[in-house]
Amino acid sequence: MNIKITGSGSYIPNRIVTNKDFESHQFLDEAGNALAYSNEVVAEKFRQITGIDERRYVEDNLLTSDIAFFAAERAIEDAGIDPETLDYIIFAHNFGNVKPDAIQADMVPSLAARVKHSLRIKNPSCVAYDILFGCPGWVEGVIQAQAYIKSGMAKRCLVIGAETLSRVVDHHDRDSMIYSDGAGASVIEGTPDGDRGVLAHVTASYTYDEANFLYFGGSYNKEHDQNIRYIKMYGRKIYEFALNHVPQAMKECLEKSGVAIGDLKKILIHQANEKMDEAIVHRFYKLHGIPMPERVMPMSIHKLGNSSVATIPTLYDLMLKGQLPDQELNKGDVVLFASVGAGMNINAIVYKI
Repeated sequence: MNIKITGSGSYIPNRIVTNKDFESHQFLDEAGNALAYSNEVVAEKFRQITGIDERRYVEDNLLTSDIAFFAAERAIEDAGIDPETLDYIIFAHNFGNVKPDAIQADMVPSLAARVKHSLRIKNPSCVAYDILFGCPGWVEGVIQAQAYIKSGMAKRCLVIGAETLSRVVDHHDRDSMIYSDGAGASVIEGTPDGDRGVLAHVTASYTYDEANFLYFGGSYNKEHDQNIRYIKMYGRKIYEFALNHVPQAMKECLEKSGVAIGDLKKILIHQANEKMDEAIVHRFYKLHGIPMPERVMPMSIHKLGNSSVATIPTLYDLMLKGQLPDQELNKGDVVLFASVGAGMNINAIVYKI
């Protein structure tokens, strides 16, 4: 038995934040010194590298578990199922619920438990839990759901990826411009059709030297309380790590699936940074001795930014619903999901729609 996605849903926050909105920020370097060039120059260089023109932030009255619930409702409706029949709710995030201007995350009860409560599911056999796996969290949740279903422990799972990164960024760090908020959810079920669904997967965790490439650190503004922590990253190290390891993981996954490279229709890669994503996919095709095809890598980052675990399920849902310009997915298409993120973790799935 294989597993397939029978319903998808996403929530795109309403608040649009453009690169121009950062022109009034006081950007500093790690030592706390003002950058040597204007914010206009910072924003333009940022756009050229990341491809991001704007991103979405949640309204102040919403939390990560709220937008996850919105996406989950839509996925359940799309699948046409009774939520009481769900065996597992697997919620991938990294920072829990963070209120505006708060200094701590709230993860008690788990965010998965809060979504189950909001869905008004009474069934105690529907097990709800969170996973912390960096940006590849939703992909890993799908892999876990597959394990439950193929082992006979479950028939139907709900996998969610949601984040409100706007609540954990240092506004004095120019890297803060990359992050955004969003939620994506998918209903996962078994299928007797062995030629469809998840055909192969790989996962790896690199922690010996790489564990702290993404971390929590103090503000670059040394006048701020250094005990208040924000998401930080070593961008160059992450870029080099991703380029060296992600294409190989994608190649290994495709080989395990038995799918020919020419039959791969789309690569839905974590929307982290356009330059990095393009370099990863170019190298993936180079490993196969062929050039990267045009339009094989759909991008949502230009308007939605990097919403961590939400990027792939959101991108998948938008494409299925015909809401991503000039990109679409059709029954029978073979796609490759791939992600890299804090940990450092890498994973990939070959999936036939």
